[in-house]
Amino acid sequence: MTGDTEIFSGLIRIHVLHHACAEGVFGLGMIKELRRHGYKIGPGTMYPLLHSLEKRGWLRAQDTQIEGRNRKVYFATRAGKKTLEQARSKVKELFEELFEEEGHGHHHNH
Repeated sequence: MTGDTEIFSGLIRIHVLHHACAEGVFGLGMIKELRRHGYKIGPGTMYPLLHSLEKRGWLRAQDTQIEGRNRKVYFATRAGKKTLEQARSKVKELFEELFEEEGHGHHHNH
């Protein structure tokens, strides 16, 4: 893992959980999706990440045919959905903190 992937890996996990809740994810599809968001992430990062989320019980794998190929598709479990909910409120807080300086009159005097 490169240094920048390390700092983004939490965000990448949130992306993965989000999509796993919505429609189910598979490695290659998720790699393409994240590249669209500007994360340069390869199979060597994505597959271990999916496995670690599965080990934690946040995702469950299902063998599915996609374009004639057998692929493992991951779906969020109840625990995964709960984790996403918690992450969502944390991200929202962080987002507000990061962007509140911009013209909302919340200037902190340090």
